[in-house]
Amino acid sequence: MATALITGASSGIGLELARIFAAEGMDVVLAARSEDKLQALAQELVDAHKVAAEVIAGDLSVVGAAQELYDAVKERGLTVDYLVNNAGFGVYGEFAETAWADEAAMLNVNIVALTHLTKLFVPEFVKRGSGRILNVASTASFQPGPLMAAYFASKAYVLSFSEAVANELKGTGVTVTALCPGATATGFQSAAGAAGSRLFETRTLPTGADVATYGYKVMMRGKRVAVHGVLNRILAQSNRFAPRRLSMAITRMLISRG
Repeated sequence: MATALITGASSGIGLELARIFAAEGMDVVLAARSEDKLQALAQELVDAHKVAAEVIAGDLSVVGAAQELYDAVKERGLTVDYLVNNAGFGVYGEFAETAWADEAAMLNVNIVALTHLTKLFVPEFVKRGSGRILNVASTASFQPGPLMAAYFASKAYVLSFSEAVANELKGTGVTVTALCPGATATGFQSAAGAAGSRLFETRTLPTGADVATYGYKVMMRGKRVAVHGVLNRILAQSNRFAPRRLSMAITRMLISRG
């Protein structure tokens, strides 16, 4: 039976991806900070789908946490077939005023842990000749984002990194998919301090389940870059042609609070 490792599995898109993998009959390894939430989810999946569900609690913002997660997987004798780098968060505000500790933690999760976990698992995937990686990027990957400057830049990294590694792995049987959701109805905006911004308040947002279902399908097809939602795809493409100054002005307007 195949096994999926999902980071950030305690809520939002990660939680819904865990449910999908389990519903498809796969064992899951659930990783996030909140052990209580992970244990509750693990019990839910075991009861509903009769799969194995392992819980590994840890904080990926801490230096070395990715290695600790990988070591814990190996200590339990688990073989991972699907790696889902979903953990991530944002920091809202003028860069001159935001706290470095918050941004450093964000960069450790969004970039360092994601890259390190990919580095750790890719060699064994290549050796087996199979494996799929889903890196959760964002529509923020496609342009700079005033008021969330470091967050947008971190997601641009995820997109660029994922595309490059996918190219390197062509012909190995291993795929890398960068999933790029837009604004989604999860707890992201509240955690980032962006609640009340036009981006989240002016329209009905897709749910975490909507994005997870799409992400699972595109990962299984081996698609390299997948933008969720027709409007988001149009906007992502338009950023290639719009003047960069205009793109940033529009992005700032959307991110700013009403």
